[in-house]
Amino acid sequence: MRWPRQLMSLLFVLTLLAGPPIVLLSLVGPPELGWPTAAQAREWVQNPLTEQTLTAALTIAAWLVWLLLAYTATIRVLTRLSATVSWLRRMPLPTPLQATAGGIAGAAVLSVSSHAIAAPPPPPTQPVAAGTLGDADNPTPSDGDVLAAAGISVAGGWLPRDVAEQVSAAAALVWLRRRRSYRPRPPGPPSREDTDLAPLPPTVAAVQAALADATPPLTEPGAASAGSPPLDRPTPGRAFPRAAVGLTGPGAQDAARGLLVTSLLAGRHHPAVSVVATRSVLAGLLGPTAETLGPRLPGLAVIDNLGQATGFFSGDHPGRGLGGRDQPQRNAQEGTGPPGPTLIVDEASATDNAETLASLATASSALAVLGRFPAGHTWQIDASGRTHHQDGSGSAGPRMCVLTQVTATDLLTVIAHPDPAPPEPGTSGPSHNPTLAGRSPQWDATAQDHPVRSGNDTRRLQLRVLGEPTLLLDGHPVEIRRTAALQVLVFLAAHPDGADTRQLTDAIWPGLPRRSLTGRLYTTLSDLRATIRSTAGMALIEHSDDRYRLDPTAVTVDLWHLHHAVRDAITAVTTDATTWKAVIDAYPGDLAARRTWPWLEPIRETTRRHVIDAHAALASASPDARQALAWLQAGIRIDPYNANLHTRAISALIAFGDHDAADHLRKDYARRLAAAGILPNDTALTTATLRDQPAIPTR
Repeated sequence: MRWPRQLMSLLFVLTLLAGPPIVLLSLVGPPELGWPTAAQAREWVQNPLTEQTLTAALTIAAWLVWLLLAYTATIRVLTRLSATVSWLRRMPLPTPLQATAGGIAGAAVLSVSSHAIAAPPPPPTQPVAAGTLGDADNPTPSDGDVLAAAGISVAGGWLPRDVAEQVSAAAALVWLRRRRSYRPRPPGPPSREDTDLAPLPPTVAAVQAALADATPPLTEPGAASAGSPPLDRPTPGRAFPRAAVGLTGPGAQDAARGLLVTSLLAGRHHPAVSVVATRSVLAGLLGPTAETLGPRLPGLAVIDNLGQATGFFSGDHPGRGLGGRDQPQRNAQEGTGPPGPTLIVDEASATDNAETLASLATASSALAVLGRFPAGHTWQIDASGRTHHQDGSGSAGPRMCVLTQVTATDLLTVIAHPDPAPPEPGTSGPSHNPTLAGRSPQWDATAQDHPVRSGNDTRRLQLRVLGEPTLLLDGHPVEIRRTAALQVLVFLAAHPDGADTRQLTDAIWPGLPRRSLTGRLYTTLSDLRATIRSTAGMALIEHSDDRYRLDPTAVTVDLWHLHHAVRDAITAVTTDATTWKAVIDAYPGDLAARRTWPWLEPIRETTRRHVIDAHAALASASPDARQALAWLQAGIRIDPYNANLHTRAISALIAFGDHDAADHLRKDYARRLAAAGILPNDTALTTATLRDQPAIPTR
């Protein structure tokens, strides 16, 4: 609640403005008007340090300080009033038709019987975790609250709501692909540094955080991907007319990047080319990354001239499917079939190839010219993406997605193919993940200083973060009112060595200015501490040297138990199945299950891989083939997207002669990947051969 703080601030300012004059008038009296006389001046020169002169000097200084304070407060008030007046002037007024419709609706409401049951008021809108959900008239509110579902403002651009959802779905696919490609290995230390555990770019995290509290939680890790836009979803260029549109103004380049990103996102489920752009345009939009990132973007075709573009708009091109050369035009006219690609060219290409461009316009879903386009419409675009026609009418067009070069590159990363020679998943190497880097010494220190106690543990507080996050006091859940407070608990549980203010704000509210988040973090921590102190009578969070950490002497954490089990297993002198079973038994579910906080994924996947490694190690060491298969099937239940576990399980079933079960497992896995939007690894699942995995005995 902000009104208590605002009231206290108002009282403080009024005290500063009214206090000094009251004190001065009561102690010294009102100031005397006029200049000092000649006699008073000579007396002051002869004896300047008298009690009277010092009192007068201090009084004058006090009045000057008060005048400066009053001037500052007056300027701030006038600035606020001016901003309010400007906002009221920009507030859109209803048109005559809207006013008439509103009057009719009001009369209809007043005519309803007084016995009608009033609907309950909608719940208050909660602030988002990060980013900004805003409408077209107020895209960047100062407090970061949810205003409307029209779009999301991030550092370096604005995205429509549906585009933001596609970004979030594509980000979820990135982690599902990493889970699919991971190969279990001999388990290592708790703070593993797999190179494929690097977090996604900051812009993607800001978009995910903005949607985290605005959408219902997911029940399945791949549900975000499974809920991706269907194949018949309109393309982002639907706001464009079929004729080419020229883009000018300070936001033209950013709008072209937005069109590039939205078209590629919308077309990622289509096998056809979704964007065609000239090489010079792509270099201007993406800068130095165009040469390396461009070839990795699925659905992007780079051309040198418009003559090369005709093939992508005809049925003869491999990326356009069947139907003949005129099929895209017929689809555009009839409104059936997949839309044509989005075409982005520069002004020179459009002017020199007017006839070719006119023929391509009928087959494209969006056609943008960077610059004025004499043969069609030209839009003036400001920095926020608002468009205005340059035909003299001054009428406003649709608001476009606008992205800076860095922001567009961040978003394109989630749909780009991996590097031609990516590092082998599961191999150690230098970590680029600040959340995971340097974790091993801290985990070891925690294990030595605060060992996990057995069943005679007398600590009353228990924090469960594996599965649904819950704080328990003597076995009873403690209500955590703020979502951000729950995030703080889970984050500190995943970082037993603690975290400073910057780490907490960057994780919980990514993409928002840090200067506006320090107070929000202090409010969250204060509320959390007060809740725990009132229910348990103890302090759970320690604070020293600007670092916050959970007090290990006051709380038990299930994640810490799991990491101790992993450490015991890898440091055991002899290989013992009991130690690996302890790792599996300490894992009731995913870290903060069903939560979509962006910072969770690297740590969640790290924890899951420890458990998968334990299942694979037990399967490899088991002398009984049936028991080994059971361990593999249990590992598949932990991660149903891992290809290596499925391959080994299918191979074991084939070795047993149970081809029906192997075929059923293969098809079920293929359906799961297809539902998530991932093409299965047909070679691995068809041959089911194990070249680099230990064989499972059949007896």
